[in-house]
Amino acid sequence: MIIDLPSTTTSQLNKKMVELRERGGAVALGRVLTLVIVAEDDEQLEDAIDAANEASREHPSRVIVVAKGVRTAAPRIDGQIRVGGDAGASEVVVLRLYGPLANQGQSAVVPLLLPDAPIVTWWPSNGPKSPLKDPLGRLAQRRITDSAAEKNPIRSLLARSKAYAEGDTDMAWTRLTHWRAQLAGALDLPPYEQVTGATVTGEADSPSTELLAGWLAAYLDVPVKRVRTSEAQGILSVTLDRPSGPVSIERPDGRTGTLTQPGQPTRKVALHRRDNRDCLVEELRRLDSDAVYEASLHGLAKLSGARNRGSSSAAETSTSAAQKSSDTRSASDSKSASDSKSGSRSKTKSGSSGKSTSSKSTASTAKASKSKTSSAKRSAAKTGKGRT
Repeated sequence: MIIDLPSTTTSQLNKKMVELRERGGAVALGRVLTLVIVAEDDEQLEDAIDAANEASREHPSRVIVVAKGVRTAAPRIDGQIRVGGDAGASEVVVLRLYGPLANQGQSAVVPLLLPDAPIVTWWPSNGPKSPLKDPLGRLAQRRITDSAAEKNPIRSLLARSKAYAEGDTDMAWTRLTHWRAQLAGALDLPPYEQVTGATVTGEADSPSTELLAGWLAAYLDVPVKRVRTSEAQGILSVTLDRPSGPVSIERPDGRTGTLTQPGQPTRKVALHRRDNRDCLVEELRRLDSDAVYEASLHGLAKLSGARNRGSSSAAETSTSAAQKSSDTRSASDSKSASDSKSGSRSKTKSGSSGKSTSSKSTASTAKASKSKTSSAKRSAAKTGKGRT
């Protein structure tokens, strides 16, 4: 059942939900949390609501959707209540905010929160750089973003790693659960040797690939090389170097991986790409801070790969350009000196009158320069400032 309430208020929405519960005969809410979804009012909004409805089968909740509408419109709230089959095991309240209200979602959400229930805020896309500093993020114990849905995924991931706070997490991290499980399981098999290095290959703009490499760098404490490629979507392969031979997982098709390691037969492992529904269900299972995710963010600083090689090449190019510029200046100075010598010879031939005029001019210039220098010294002595 979907009920539209155009140009409404939060008080009217609350009254309508109470009326629907009384009419339906429900005596208990049975909700375990409040899920706040913050998104633009576009075609992707329904995908986020569908993911929340699917997650509600495991986590019954009240879903409050803050849909930011046209900022230049007159201020108003268009409300919508979804219950029954259109809301899964939850009750969904959609708030379409227009005008100045689009940036004041907190004031519209607070009256609709479930009492004494945890709050989770989810940005399916266009999340803030610092989720905790966002007004809707401050309400929540758990804050979920998705770097893969941003215009610049890697830049967004690095920005949030610097602003990390307890309770922050990212869908790009949740998509790594199967990869981490397979790698950990492979190291539990003999031979039990120390890993000496690792290589993670994947799409250049894949935040999940970056986080997987950061996780290995943080917990194995070995050099981890991040290789960027345009031949794959997401993660392509992971190789762990050991004395007896490498442990490798490759996933060229995005669905099934191949695990190879010394002394063990080659195996096929399920590594399909997880959608938002699966990831949201997993994220709502825990409401405390994720220490492993935090450590993986810190591990990003330990990576070596294409980014460093690019910086090195840029430095070499800059050095080469500077050398060329220096050579050009040297050639120019030599030419000027040669021209000066030729001019001097011409002046010598012109007679004593030219010499007298040149000497007077030189003496006058030297005297003026000496006067300026003395003036500058006196000024510096008065102010007490100078070059260090």
